[in-house]
Amino acid sequence: MNTHFDASDNNDSYDYAAWVTCYVGLGSNLTNELGSPVEHLQQAVAAMQEQEYIRAVRVSSYYASAPMGPQDQPDFINAVAGFETTFTAFKLLDFCQALEQQAKRARLRHWGERSLDVDILLYGDAQISETQLTVPHAGLHERNFVLIPLRELAPELIIKGKPITDYPLSHDWKGLKLLSND
Repeated sequence: MNTHFDASDNNDSYDYAAWVTCYVGLGSNLTNELGSPVEHLQQAVAAMQEQEYIRAVRVSSYYASAPMGPQDQPDFINAVAGFETTFTAFKLLDFCQALEQQAKRARLRHWGERSLDVDILLYGDAQISETQLTVPHAGLHERNFVLIPLRELAPELIIKGKPITDYPLSHDWKGLKLLSND
């Protein structure tokens, strides 16, 4: 995967001293010429690790989960990555979408199959409600495939004033299988 991303391609300003802790959800359920679902996640993490505006990348275990939307598609492989960044929230969104494009993601149907999905879950303690971006992610509290790996990375995390461990898991681990990261 070509991991080049030009952070200077628009007029966003950067405060290089202000590192913000972020978490992104990663998901894939399609194999293409660029790799398998696990390889798509690994390539996205590698791109984050190579990005100069991102540091201290940590990744949860990988989990297999049933699709959330249409059931006539393969199971997803999911993980959460946590890191610090000097990207603005919207520049981070651009970066996440560039990763999806590099994995040749095609948006064929809502909640459909995809080679790579990269969603911003949390951007520091920011609360953003814009057409293009909602942070914390609107579905974060409803999705075990996000909550469980996020709890794994940051068990002491506070979201909107509430400890992450206070967010109930829907049906506990139903439909979620822990995989190896190898």
